[in-house]
Amino acid sequence: MTSASTSPVNIRPSAGAAEYPALVAIWRRAVDATHDFLSATDRDEIEARLASDYLPAVTLSVAERDGRPVGFSGVLDGTLEMLFVDAAERGGGIGTALLDHAIRDYAVVRVDVNEQNASAAGFYRSRGFEVVGRSATDEAGRPYPLLHLELAPAERPR
Repeated sequence: MTSASTSPVNIRPSAGAAEYPALVAIWRRAVDATHDFLSATDRDEIEARLASDYLPAVTLSVAERDGRPVGFSGVLDGTLEMLFVDAAERGGGIGTALLDHAIRDYAVVRVDVNEQNASAAGFYRSRGFEVVGRSATDEAGRPYPLLHLELAPAERPR
């Protein structure tokens, strides 16, 4: 966590492709800090497709502190497809702010999380998500099991 973590978090819509390089850099720092199970080849392949394939496919929200991006989330059809916080900002409420925004403004009720990413699975569970299923591989068929989570009915906005 940086000293900037005491500044308020602002969530805004993505500015589009012009800011994809900054979001890819956040993704890389976040993944380097939390996804030690990913092979270097798989990490590089995913990174190479972020700006061209993955970011444009979702509704992106960007978390800012002091006017600079520090995290982002992507939503599609009620599913949180991605949520990444800059490694230097972890633990400062950015992930919670992005998740709350996604639930409130985009009716998110589902998320998949890598089973090996225990901190992410714990994050979602502590915020009312429950495991409802499991896949042996990720969506691309790579050997990274996914937990399928849904927001408990009692936790859903009314």
